[in-house]
Amino acid sequence: MSGGRPSLRGQRILVVEDEITLRKRVVSLLMQEEANVQAVATIADARKAAGLTDFDQILLDVNLPDGSGLDLLRESIFPAGTSTVVMTAQGGIETALEALRYGAADYLIKPFDPFELPLIFDRCKQRRAARRLQEHDHTQASTASKNLFFGNGLTHISAQLDRILKTDNRLLDRPPPLLIVGETGTGKSTLARHVHYSGPRTEKPFVELNCATLSENLVESELFGHERGAFTDAKGTRIGLFEAANGGTLFLDEISSLPMTLQAKLLTAIEDGHIRRVGGNERINIDVRLIAATLSDLRAGVEQKTFRPDLYHRLNVLRLELPPLRAHRDDLVALADHLLDPLRRRYQTPNARLSDEGIARLKAYDWPGNLRELKHELERQLVLHEDGQLHLNTLPEGTGMRGAENSSDWLNLAWRFPDEGFSIEEAEMRLIRLAMQQAASNVSAAARLLGVNRDFIRYRLGK
Repeated sequence: MSGGRPSLRGQRILVVEDEITLRKRVVSLLMQEEANVQAVATIADARKAAGLTDFDQILLDVNLPDGSGLDLLRESIFPAGTSTVVMTAQGGIETALEALRYGAADYLIKPFDPFELPLIFDRCKQRRAARRLQEHDHTQASTASKNLFFGNGLTHISAQLDRILKTDNRLLDRPPPLLIVGETGTGKSTLARHVHYSGPRTEKPFVELNCATLSENLVESELFGHERGAFTDAKGTRIGLFEAANGGTLFLDEISSLPMTLQAKLLTAIEDGHIRRVGGNERINIDVRLIAATLSDLRAGVEQKTFRPDLYHRLNVLRLELPPLRAHRDDLVALADHLLDPLRRRYQTPNARLSDEGIARLKAYDWPGNLRELKHELERQLVLHEDGQLHLNTLPEGTGMRGAENSSDWLNLAWRFPDEGFSIEEAEMRLIRLAMQQAASNVSAAARLLGVNRDFIRYRLGK
């Protein structure tokens, strides 16, 4: 888009009009807009053209030498993803309305100013993207981000997030990618939605894809779209999620699962702001804010040569690390109450609360499934206990339970040394990182938590 004008660059447009003067004016204008234009004068030629090419847009006259243009709509000659704009003579409102009933996207009353076409076609393009989003069915309401909870153990995350959002609202161009790291269930997708709906793109699409759920071929087609005939099942042209998310946010969960063969294409999309559909040569400009999430640090993938270092460095510009629940146990009671609030309303149990036994179990359990597991456990408790006292007595005993009678003991007594051995050095570094997280990266505070001097921490982190 340049100077506020809609761009038709790369759009494939079929003009079906037998009036030579109008046809030439329209074709000339659309070609100036860098569209790929084909013009025909009859229904028969339109059928032939539609059989050879999937067009993005059709400009269709109703009155043609060999019949009515509406016949093409009635017969569904054009694929569902194609937008058709019908032209009709003055007084032909009834005809135009009939065209809309048969699936036309818009209509024009002759005579009209051809300079209206870029705006009309751009509007059709936006509707097409909206339909694609509905098909994908991953759009999320802005209210999804209201469930975020920042306790004392997450103040550093909250501060980082505020800085990122302030930067986003200052930027005039595409913001840099954001990488969110955290175990399963820590709330990575919720945080991604919060970033989107709290930023300048809140009115634009939020599109989500889990890279681990699809095969390599399907991931490529899902992300970048495909042309008709690009592979066996490609019966028609289909736009990808990058195009569907244009102007908004694309969230790629489990980015570490993205095949190496696609990582270079993703990097190009981020760096250059354009994509190419599978089986296509046309460059399609996109403006997308990318948010990626991963269960583990991508540096391991770089070292193991399963993740491209250049893509890692590009994604790692902005980074948020979500700690597991076991790393901020002091927040658990407040967090549980926060999660219970909407559940109480849903199940109409306004007096439901954790019992003393439930609080002890809450603090003693390690919550390997993190936020997701806690939410589901609270919901299960609401269903099973009619008295409103939530004891959390359905939690598994042993594994993950530190012992309610001694919840100050940091050791999980059910843990056993692995057969292949154990690295004390790695355990030491993990304790240092956990202390740094809890201390909001304050070295002196982390040293007090560990009972060491701050030079020891600096030495270990430097090493």
